[in-house]
Amino acid sequence: MHLVPKTPTTKGPAEMFGGDVHFDVIAAGEAPSRLRVNLVRFAPGAHTAWHRHANGQTLHVTDGMGLVQSRGGDIIEMRQGDTVYTPPGVWHWHGAAPEHFMAHLAMWESLAEGEDGPETEWGEHVQLG
Repeated sequence: MHLVPKTPTTKGPAEMFGGDVHFDVIAAGEAPSRLRVNLVRFAPGAHTAWHRHANGQTLHVTDGMGLVQSRGGDIIEMRQGDTVYTPPGVWHWHGAAPEHFMAHLAMWESLAEGEDGPETEWGEHVQLG
């Protein structure tokens, strides 16, 4: 057992996020654990671009109200305490509702040793409204 030092908060890059999004890495998926966890904070209306995770993703809303959508699906409202699972390879986006801040834990597994391909693949920006 050891204490993992806190890394600095990072602003989400514009090619992956629309609006102000900041995240803190909680678990970096380093061997032997493949678990990756980020605390992600979205300003009102901020959101991810379309993306997909090779091993799926679980989101747990810790504060505020957000939106999530899989490609071709309905937009789903998320509130504090809600958990959303996106299966492997499913294109989706998520972010804060237009008039609310939102924070969530984003959890996924990094690729196993010897697995090829991107762990997370980013697509085009979401066109809302």
